[in-house]
Amino acid sequence: MTAILGISCFYHDAAAALVVDGKIVAAAQEERFTRIKHDDRFPHEAIQFCLKQAGLTTRDLDIVAFYDKPIQKFDRLLETYVSYAPVGLQSFLKAMPIWLKDKLWTQDSIYKELPDYDGPVYFPEHHESHAASAFFPSPFESAAFLTMDGVGEWTTSSWGRGSGNKIEMMKEIRFPHSIGLLYSAFTYYTGFKVNSGEYKVMGLAPYGKPVYVQQIYDHLLDVKEDGSFRLNMDYFAYPAGLRMTNDKFDKLFGGPARKPESKLTQREMDLARSVQVVTEEVVLKIAREIRKVTEEKNLVMAGGVALNCVANGLLHKEGIFDSVWVQPAAGDAGGAVGAALYAWHVALDKPRAKPKAMDFQSGSYLGPEPQNEEIRTFLDGTGVKYHEMRGKLAPVVAKLIADQNVIGLFRGRMEYGPRALGNRSIIGDPRSPDMQSVMNLKIKFRESFRPFAPAVKAEKVSEWFDFKGESPYMLMVADVLPVHRKEMADSSLFGIDLLNQERSTVPAITHVDYSARLQTVHKETNRFFWEVIDEFEKLSGVPMVINTSFNVRGEPIVCRPEEAFHCFMNTGMDVLVLGDFVLYKNEMPEGHDNSAYLKKFELD
Repeated sequence: MTAILGISCFYHDAAAALVVDGKIVAAAQEERFTRIKHDDRFPHEAIQFCLKQAGLTTRDLDIVAFYDKPIQKFDRLLETYVSYAPVGLQSFLKAMPIWLKDKLWTQDSIYKELPDYDGPVYFPEHHESHAASAFFPSPFESAAFLTMDGVGEWTTSSWGRGSGNKIEMMKEIRFPHSIGLLYSAFTYYTGFKVNSGEYKVMGLAPYGKPVYVQQIYDHLLDVKEDGSFRLNMDYFAYPAGLRMTNDKFDKLFGGPARKPESKLTQREMDLARSVQVVTEEVVLKIAREIRKVTEEKNLVMAGGVALNCVANGLLHKEGIFDSVWVQPAAGDAGGAVGAALYAWHVALDKPRAKPKAMDFQSGSYLGPEPQNEEIRTFLDGTGVKYHEMRGKLAPVVAKLIADQNVIGLFRGRMEYGPRALGNRSIIGDPRSPDMQSVMNLKIKFRESFRPFAPAVKAEKVSEWFDFKGESPYMLMVADVLPVHRKEMADSSLFGIDLLNQERSTVPAITHVDYSARLQTVHKETNRFFWEVIDEFEKLSGVPMVINTSFNVRGEPIVCRPEEAFHCFMNTGMDVLVLGDFVLYKNEMPEGHDNSAYLKKFELD
């Protein structure tokens, strides 16, 4: 047996993954355990979970793999500051203590934090980890790969070919030229938080018009026909500053950046739409070049830009490749899996298993799974009323959805990656015209413009959406078919005023441009969730439910039963499913103070 621990940390989302004899047996982000959103510290909790899941200790590990090369990243940092000096002194003084204390000594930190481990530590490059996370879990024997993010060591985009147990890097684009950082610059400028608010820009884009596209091409971005690109750095401050953009950027787009939490205007919507269109066009150009050069018929993707499901959906629709597979933990968290698989296949030269019909990601259900007895012990400690429904739960949940209840669903292994896929989800009826605003404002406590995703039976997806294929990880956007659409009552509306217009027979999951972010639900990977949707279809004729992550704004997705219960009790959710147990809000005691036992469980 060969056990390899993959680690990503110190920059964005820390995570750990355990690969045993080439199989991913466990993976999770650190934030789920510490409850610190986007926690980037050394992933103690995630590592302990992975080892416990496999029944191993650190002594049993053969290899630890870290997802990038810190020395090369430090080299890029120093060279950049020297190039921009004396500009950036404040940023330099802020960054250096962190590097000199922790980041530069990653190998020493690993041995310190894993005191019983004395084996080798491997350091694949950042984009090698991304490529490995995309290709090795995919269902293809060979495929082209595309990785795009903000920046790794020096690389910001790369592409090449994976075949068997090998990865061949064929082309890269280097810092400071980055589509990921361009998108983050617009995230910053429209008033959202960089490295977490990019998906808000994507969700806001359909409310706007692409009026700034030409300005972006004329002043900010030079793109060649093969998809290679360069940014005009006169407009950006990120290489050596504490801001993403500068005064020249402000002047180009008519004023300073929007202040966070201030009212959104049509300008922000148009900016979001414009940078989204540009991103899509660049991705398509690169994809066409990759297909031409590699002659591969399948494409796999990773890196933060691969979480842009609108661009992914357009890439799928264009048919440049026969199939597109995206790593569900496409950002830095997925680097943990990529590093471990790189060590197994490339460094150790271990063969890859034969392709599978789905993939080797196990539906991305790779996190912890509290058992019923653990849940029962917790519930008994609260003193609240609950109902056990083992073996008959799916039809009960489906009927509750049909009766317009909003349900917190906590069951099975937690998902790896940013999307809840039915095991740590809040679900509801997509037919309800009010459900989008109700779930956004009363349950998620987030911006009202944010769309919700449909979780649809895989075999029925093409009956409702302009989509053929699979999107098991909620990383493809497709249009609702015209047969299910409705004409908007007031065609003169634009911008955020479009929100409350009923657009289809499933309005709660239909965005203002008739699109939807799809999760195809497969009986093979999540039988219970598929059965819930199947039972709901028998009641409603609609083979889908709303699916959004089980958390509120600013918090990670729930990991433990007590977090799920706390979220249930403090939001407008009607029903909570914990394993095989069901709790109804109207049976909960009014003013129930759960702080004492929550504190108890936090200490355990």
